[in-house]
Amino acid sequence: MNAFRWLVTSGLALLPATVPLLRAQQNPPHIGYVYPAGGEKGTSFRVLVGGENLDGFSQVLVSGGGVTASLIEQTKPLTPKERNMLREQLQQLQEKRRAVFGGPGGGGDAKKGPPITPPVWTENDAKVLADLRKKLTTNPRRPPNPAIAERVVLQVSLAPDAAIGERELRLVTQAGLTNPLVFQVGQLPEFTAPEEPTSPAPAETKITLPATVNGRIMPGAADRYRFSARQGQQMVMAVFARALIPYLADAVPGWCQATLALYDSSGKELAYDDEYHFDPDPVLSCKIPRDGEYVIEIKDALYRGREDFVYRIFVGELPFVTSIFPLGGQTGQPTSVDIAGWNLPDHQMTPIVSAPGLQQLLLRTGELVPNRLSYLVDTLPEKLEQEPNDSPDTAQPVVLPVIVNGRIDRPGDWDVFRFDGKAGQEIVAEVQARRLGSPLDSVLKVTDAAGRQLAFNDDYEDKGSGLITQHADSYLSVRLPANGAYFVQLGDTQHKGGPDYAYRLRLSEPRPDFELRVTPASLNVRSGGNVAFTVWAIRRDGFTGEISLALSHAPAGFTLAGARVPANQDRVSITLAAPTTSPHGLISLGIDGRATIGGQRVTRTAVPAEDLMQAFAYRHLVPARQLIADVVGAAPGRLPVRIIGSTPVRIPAGGTGQIKVSVPTETRQARITLQLSEPPNGISLENVSASHFGGSELLLRCDATKAKPGLCGNLIVQVLAERIQEAKPGQPPGKRPSVPIATLPAIPFEVVAP
Repeated sequence: MNAFRWLVTSGLALLPATVPLLRAQQNPPHIGYVYPAGGEKGTSFRVLVGGENLDGFSQVLVSGGGVTASLIEQTKPLTPKERNMLREQLQQLQEKRRAVFGGPGGGGDAKKGPPITPPVWTENDAKVLADLRKKLTTNPRRPPNPAIAERVVLQVSLAPDAAIGERELRLVTQAGLTNPLVFQVGQLPEFTAPEEPTSPAPAETKITLPATVNGRIMPGAADRYRFSARQGQQMVMAVFARALIPYLADAVPGWCQATLALYDSSGKELAYDDEYHFDPDPVLSCKIPRDGEYVIEIKDALYRGREDFVYRIFVGELPFVTSIFPLGGQTGQPTSVDIAGWNLPDHQMTPIVSAPGLQQLLLRTGELVPNRLSYLVDTLPEKLEQEPNDSPDTAQPVVLPVIVNGRIDRPGDWDVFRFDGKAGQEIVAEVQARRLGSPLDSVLKVTDAAGRQLAFNDDYEDKGSGLITQHADSYLSVRLPANGAYFVQLGDTQHKGGPDYAYRLRLSEPRPDFELRVTPASLNVRSGGNVAFTVWAIRRDGFTGEISLALSHAPAGFTLAGARVPANQDRVSITLAAPTTSPHGLISLGIDGRATIGGQRVTRTAVPAEDLMQAFAYRHLVPARQLIADVVGAAPGRLPVRIIGSTPVRIPAGGTGQIKVSVPTETRQARITLQLSEPPNGISLENVSASHFGGSELLLRCDATKAKPGLCGNLIVQVLAERIQEAKPGQPPGKRPSVPIATLPAIPFEVVAP
């Protein structure tokens, strides 16, 4: 009998082909690097993708148009059985070779007998022998990093009219869709180091400019590239490493910490950088002193390295924007923006943006596209900072609400603003600087007319800025004690300053609001089944209300369970259900959150993201471009995974609550196990018992020391099956490991008073 056919007879219909997908809900397919992480439009090239659980690769998915890809080969670490089989084949071929060409063990049989036809050594034998040796030497017994041990080699083609910029690349496998990684479509000629890196690396690689250089840093290695340049050229060298793979879970500080140096032909260092402002990816600009040859060198600051220390370097007399001012503007109003940088044809632009929020401005220079500019648009009135305003005596008067655009334009500078307030009035002061690319490390304080400090803040962590680890922007709120004049003072914590140290300072009463993130950005679900994912609420200016969730676009029949973020909570796990009639393949999803704020109904669209770990400890929500589900077919019939009892389940603090589900506790040939997946602290599944209607009853317990009345959310329950083997005479019944076979719809719960 097939290992899973017993499920059909018990009413738990499941095809063997769906098992990888169900296991993938616990161990999803994952890609750790793409190399090279981009290419020149109008070209075709090989791309190596490293990851794990990539069996059954079938498709490459790249956001945007103009990109096609096909599979060249796929490899994974050898199992002990596979390694032994390859060794036997290798030994047989080596013996054949010795028999043909002589050597130890060769020379024929001295015994008399009928003539034996001598073996023939062919070109194919030589090729197979070389392939076997390569497989055995390039596949270590224990891969140093299992997360990138499997490899897929692709042939990627970029159309001549492919849009320039960053894309997302994912693979479709037997177990579903992988996470996305950055893939860039460029316009400069590309130079790429070999797929199989060596250590130490070759001495130098000759390149011609302008160019994009692709490489990977290996342990202790430094990659060097030589080029010719003319006197007076303003050369720009910009590294993309951390920008390609933002966080490494098992490396400190959590990314490839590249350093970049420029040398002349005599070996003299002309420029060096190990970060650009606060960004770990270095950027150099240097005016070439004389005609000749120059070398750029890239290495890891800690001399680490491995296959996923991937980088791209843009090199040439290229435009690059170093700063803009102001950092934003008012909706619908033209704003004159000054632009500073290298090799720029224009130093000013006047954007008009109708929608509030973070925008990406793009300055085009012929065919070259420099880096993008973060530009924040708001509905509040805007004002420019005016010097002198370094003390309360010279404070700049402002009328609230207002956004002040200013600079800490010299070391030790303070900008001070005066406003009139009323007793009991709540005021919010928020700095946007580091989140918009400014190097400012702000500090903020509010004082009254007598100089008494009422509020102070240095760093404020914004969970919505997942690419920032040094949260250097300031935020505070204060309730004013009396009518009168008040002062807001803004400076740099490190007493630095300059033209690049720009900021946007919001002064207003609280504007309660929220943003949403959805993780992961790739969902794998079976037709007729459920998949769990997480919705994160980023609450602004004291908003604490409940947020209801709904699909904004999806094929008919897709539904959400547990679709709300409870009041005063920042995250919730919910489930997506795919109908049994769902078409198989990839679908794009959208999720909206709705809440009532100040009597008005507010809708915000959730941003897909990846919940990434940094350096074994820290977690970050890194935005993605699309939320995509891979829907895979299922066997005739479906798992009985319905919630039968009423919800929410009310669990007394220190007591228990019950809920009934349609899943049986066992069948004639299987034992069914139900278990909670990442339950809230203090909530546990104490017992599962058979119910009289043929399903199960779950007994949930609340630890009153860990979970208090008022806690609510959703419980995610996984269904596992363990096949019981037939007992042999005189032996106890055997059993096999439990296999995940389904996920129940999210079960809402609430902790209540005893």
